[in-house]
Amino acid sequence: MELEQTRIAVIGIVVEDPDSVEPLNEILHTYRSHIIGRMGIPYRQKGISIISIAVDAPQDVISALSGRVGKLPGVSSKTAYASHG
Repeated sequence: MELEQTRIAVIGIVVEDPDSVEPLNEILHTYRSHIIGRMGIPYRQKGISIISIAVDAPQDVISALSGRVGKLPGVSSKTAYASHG
């Protein structure tokens, strides 16, 4: 049985709608087995949260995660991939 190819990526997330924090955390919990690490920075002066998620997962899983996050109201995300790994 061949192991599925995975990629290393960082998903940068900006949360502008506080009501989206709980659904965002539920999504991230669903993908926890692929998450290497997570850093969240509340930027209180601007009323936003900045989150970075490092993942090691198959391409379709990363795309699904990023797509689900980006569909939340008041949330934007971008994904950067490592060239190797």
